[in-house]
Amino acid sequence: MSPEIPDNLLELSSNENGGKALECNDAHYGSIHNLLKSGRGRDMGDGWETRRRREPGYDWVIIKLGQAGIIEVIEIDTAHFKGNFPHQLSINSAYLPGDCDENLAPRSLYWDELLAPQTLQMDHQHFFKAEIAETGLVTHLRINIHPDGGLSRVRFFGNPAKS
Repeated sequence: MSPEIPDNLLELSSNENGGKALECNDAHYGSIHNLLKSGRGRDMGDGWETRRRREPGYDWVIIKLGQAGIIEVIEIDTAHFKGNFPHQLSINSAYLPGDCDENLAPRSLYWDELLAPQTLQMDHQHFFKAEIAETGLVTHLRINIHPDGGLSRVRFFGNPAKS
């Protein structure tokens, strides 16, 4: 584990812990399911990449955590994305207990802001701690990339909710 991630935190988003990529607005070059794989991406094809935007707006993906928790550290990896990494990234979050994965895209526009827009670098592991807003328990995340581009991996570390 990276020195930026305290040992007591669980990767709430990993496939191994039940995390799932649910939907996105564009998966032109890569699968959203690559985002939650372990390790760093082998190449750009092992990440999620969108087509170049010709219209206003931005691209997004919705992730369901393996278990509800409070997010304390976010890792965004743009490994191998040198000419097509997003300029900025922001994240919205929601606590949606139970099986409610229908109509998430329109509803996600109104979720709380977990991470305000952050400038990204090419081919780099980004870690966010102090920038994370206190939103309480989270089960779902909407990752917004401005205006488009690609990500290799996303990881959300925190403390799981007590049962």
